[in-house]
Amino acid sequence: MRIIVGITGASGAIYGLRLLERLRNRQNAEIHLVLTRSGEKTLFLETGQIAADVRKLADFWYPLEDIACRLASGSYPTDAMVISPCSIHTMSAIANGISSNLLVRAADVTLKEKRKLILLVRESPLHLGHLRNMTALAEMGAIIAPPIPGFYHHPQTVMDIVDHSIDRVLDLIGIPDAQVRRWEGAEK
Repeated sequence: MRIIVGITGASGAIYGLRLLERLRNRQNAEIHLVLTRSGEKTLFLETGQIAADVRKLADFWYPLEDIACRLASGSYPTDAMVISPCSIHTMSAIANGISSNLLVRAADVTLKEKRKLILLVRESPLHLGHLRNMTALAEMGAIIAPPIPGFYHHPQTVMDIVDHSIDRVLDLIGIPDAQVRRWEGAEK
């Protein structure tokens, strides 16, 4: 599967990093990375990782300004795009068709070609404008998937909580992890 991963400057850079790590371990995933400058800064501040190291987790990476690259065209087939984490700025630009950089253009292409676009929106609380943009995106076919943890699997570490959200993303992409602990219903 050919998957585009975008990482923005929203807090929660660990979600994008962990998604890349988990996809890297999948033989059937070809990873295309677009990392914003704010994403680079937040990634370093929150995880200590520098952009060059994160780029090594992808098969291909693209500068944010490269709006003429293959990801900017609907003729280049991809299976899914995940923006993890997704800032409100990026979400709003996508919702309003403001394709001012490669990340937003690739998301716009993903929507127009009716491919899976998954946004791990990181913001709270949300005002009405945020909610209206989310509604518009959902109406366009995007999947709004804020990284909200479940606790039925009894997480013991922060990474357990992060992985719970990434497990859901892998399900949404269509490459579920067979090792994931799933809800089996309440025990009697």
